[in-house]
Amino acid sequence: MRTKQFIGVAAALAVMCVLAGAVYAYDHGRRDRIAKGITVGGVDIGGLTRSAAERKLESRYLSALHEPIVVHHANKTWKLGPREARVAADIGAMVDEALARSRQGNILARTFRGLTGGQVNDSLTPTVSYSKTAVVRLLDKVRRSVDRDAVDAKLSFHPGGFNEVPGRDGLAVDATGLHRRIDAAIVSPTAKRTFVATTHHTSPKVTTKKLLDTYNTLLIIDRSNFQLKLYKQLKPVKSYPIAVGMVGLETPAGVYHIQNKAVNPAWTMPNSSWVAPADRGKVVPGGTPENPLKSRWLGIFNGAGIHGIDPSEYGTIGHAASHGRVRMRIPDVEDLYPRVPVGAPIYIG
Repeated sequence: MRTKQFIGVAAALAVMCVLAGAVYAYDHGRRDRIAKGITVGGVDIGGLTRSAAERKLESRYLSALHEPIVVHHANKTWKLGPREARVAADIGAMVDEALARSRQGNILARTFRGLTGGQVNDSLTPTVSYSKTAVVRLLDKVRRSVDRDAVDAKLSFHPGGFNEVPGRDGLAVDATGLHRRIDAAIVSPTAKRTFVATTHHTSPKVTTKKLLDTYNTLLIIDRSNFQLKLYKQLKPVKSYPIAVGMVGLETPAGVYHIQNKAVNPAWTMPNSSWVAPADRGKVVPGGTPENPLKSRWLGIFNGAGIHGIDPSEYGTIGHAASHGRVRMRIPDVEDLYPRVPVGAPIYIG
């Protein structure tokens, strides 16, 4: 009886040893095989041996990473190839990690999973390196070719008037978004690697509207033709005959602004050689026959300005006859006066 029991136990142990050996042999034989359900960068390498997995990843994954990054805009194209981008992925490390994941768990669990067709269902994200400097260089090439500075609206003055240079929008590549998309695509074998560089318009600091606001009222002194021209919204409104500074006392050229205005202004006799020393600094009240400024004054700078003259001097209109100021007939300066606000620009050409 004891002999039969011993034989039974021994047989059971023998079966267990055989099974253990079979389990070990099965598991050991699969130590170089990746469990089903494991992907690397979206590439399924489940069930493959190390060498087969490496070949598949080189073919499907690495070759996709070596496709160039292409950027289009209008009829222009820029490319970033794998050599310049220095795209690299450690295929061996990826496979090692996949094998390590395959070997997780105990020997029985691995064997049961293998025999029943079970899966690990693990998605590995590989580490891919590339030259960030090369990506920035690509973006710089695109921007240099596409970006266009906005042009401020402005006036180009000349002695007879001005030319208007209209404002123009600039153009700028949406470089931040493009950079982000390239960074994401360059490490992915499944991402689209061709992009269209989107752009946005940039506004000038001085738009045409702002220019019109700045020059809502504009005066042009045309010294050679003895004309004062009035513009509103850069459109001609009226022209007046004037007298300007005589030789040596010329009305100075340049862009100025109306500094002040006055009705029947007082006049302080200047410290000039044409004024008697005893009279220099003397104030002549406004509205008096002795006051040469007469009924209206529009100051420009440093004592220079626009004013009326006595009717007895109307013959000087159309000549270089003043001491640097702009002379007008009294009806003309009184017509001009309410049309011009303080701060209005004036060009003397």
